[in-house]
Amino acid sequence: MKVCFETFGCRLNRAEALEEEAKYIARGWEVTDSHADAHLIIVRGCSVTARAQHDCEKTIEHLKQKYPHARVIVTGCLPSANKTYKVNPTPLRNVAFSKDNNSAPPIPTRTARAYLKVQDGCSGHCAFCIVPQFRGKSTSIPFDTLLDKAKRFLDAGYHEIVLTGCNLVQYNDNGRRLPDLLAALATLIPVPRCVSPAAYPSNPKPTPFRVRLGSIEPGPVALDVASVMAEHPNICRFLHIPVQSGSNQVLKAMKRPYTVHDVESLVDSALSKMPLIGLGCDLIAGFPGETPNDHFASLGLLKRLSFNNAHVFPFSKRPGTPAALLLSQITREIRHGRAHELANLIRAQRIQFAKKFMNKDVEIVLESEDRGTGWTSEYLPCEILNKNRLTAKRKDLVRVHVTDIHEDRLKATFV
Repeated sequence: MKVCFETFGCRLNRAEALEEEAKYIARGWEVTDSHADAHLIIVRGCSVTARAQHDCEKTIEHLKQKYPHARVIVTGCLPSANKTYKVNPTPLRNVAFSKDNNSAPPIPTRTARAYLKVQDGCSGHCAFCIVPQFRGKSTSIPFDTLLDKAKRFLDAGYHEIVLTGCNLVQYNDNGRRLPDLLAALATLIPVPRCVSPAAYPSNPKPTPFRVRLGSIEPGPVALDVASVMAEHPNICRFLHIPVQSGSNQVLKAMKRPYTVHDVESLVDSALSKMPLIGLGCDLIAGFPGETPNDHFASLGLLKRLSFNNAHVFPFSKRPGTPAALLLSQITREIRHGRAHELANLIRAQRIQFAKKFMNKDVEIVLESEDRGTGWTSEYLPCEILNKNRLTAKRKDLVRVHVTDIHEDRLKATFV
């Protein structure tokens, strides 16, 4: 029997789909990328924006019409947003994997990087967000369970572990928070700590593996995370902050639990410890009531803090959220125009950030042996020019020397 997975949305969705995929493989199913070959197609949908939900629904209807021989199962957030799609039990829904029967839950092995789900749900009440309605309040996976799974990822040959969750700063297992978890994961294999505030010590030895952090909201937990990150060279030098707006007025209307000052404090702290850290953010353009001055404040924040990566979304009205009921809705043309302007600024700053790595050594996890491509710790794409000299395999962590840069893509040679 063959099963095919179609996954939309965030890294958390990706992590959950990969876990399910591993269970099918463990039970003798063959995973295929071809819909035509599949007996079962599992669609893990996303409804965080109207566009995402529309794309999922369009794909599902296409699959049902073109491949009537296959059973199509819809899971993820989509069934909660569209009652047309019911969560039907999958063939493995009731299969148990436990140490009691000498069968631990299988782990995914097909991807270049491991995705470790540490937390689910969100206890926040942001005006625009519909996710808590789908996933409920924040819950955390036990600390020791995560360390055990991370060790199994490393034993399986992974050299990068990506932490995923709905709201990572809400992780809390009996008082052990995200900074504690991050430090414990970073020391699964002993790696010398950084003894200076530099991004790396001079002439560093290659790290045996690295940990990458997902998006974290600014605040006390995030400040502690930045400190832990600076202490461990094998924690990726990339911080993604769901800023959403550079205007305190808009942040208040959004019911975000922080201010612009909190964002600035986090970035300033991170940069003081790690000068070459990559900085990413999420931004919503055209939230109801956003004035031209509010938009300019977002542009100013991006410039002032030198963000070099961003996910920019025009505001999407989601039924059932407070923001959908606001009377001061902004036209689609203005929303998309502002989003375009924010994205253009980020693109320019990203190119400037990439130039800082010219003639430097960087580490990448190989995504593809044939193409010799991967991502740096700072989340910049990198291509190895002399890949014919590569002896490393997919998933391996390799050190390369940057010799050229094309826009935001590093060109490097294997050393």
